[in-house]
Amino acid sequence: MARTSVTRVDLAEAVYQQGAVTKDFAADLVGQVLDAICTTLEKGEPVKLSSFGVFTVRTKGKRVGRNPKTNVEVPIAPRRAITFRASPVLKAHVDRAASRSSNSPRDGIRHQEDGQGDPRF
Repeated sequence: MARTSVTRVDLAEAVYQQGAVTKDFAADLVGQVLDAICTTLEKGEPVKLSSFGVFTVRTKGKRVGRNPKTNVEVPIAPRRAITFRASPVLKAHVDRAASRSSNSPRDGIRHQEDGQGDPRF
């Protein structure tokens, strides 16, 4: 089964693989960075990471929702939610990676440029 997410340990390992620090120091460094991000967001301040994106805290007011199963109205308390907006640099990087992987035929479907297969693909 393929892993679907990167963990704190994976990030620390990536820092360690750069060769300048020990594994313990890398793990501590990643922890400190993540703690600083959390602390800043708890204060309601945005976290801007150049070439990556911006984390912001959005305040959602009290509202009335509806239980879709029973159709009964339910009050929803006010809360704060974290949002993330990717930078144009990150978007371009992800888009390039997606276009590289999509150049090969998917699921055995032949593409029109090879002169065979359905022209819709």
